Amino acid sequence: MKKVLIREERCKQCGICVDACPKNAISYSSEINSNGYQPVVIDDDLCNGCGICYTMCPDWVFEILGDRG
Repeated sequence: MKKVLIREERCKQCGICVDACPKNAISYSSEINSNGYQPVVIDDDLCNGCGICYTMCPDWVFEILGDRG
């Protein structure tokens, strides 16, 4: 399975990825980034690494890594 990393400082809390995730693995952090937004977080137990978040995000917040081993 793939691992998804988040670049928190790029997140503008637009919600596109939250709405698009078929596994409901993406939610908002309780933290605030330096731009004043709540960046998204991923529940690794729910995420299957499909990459829809990567494809949908207009701000290049996500990075898809190889297998989680």
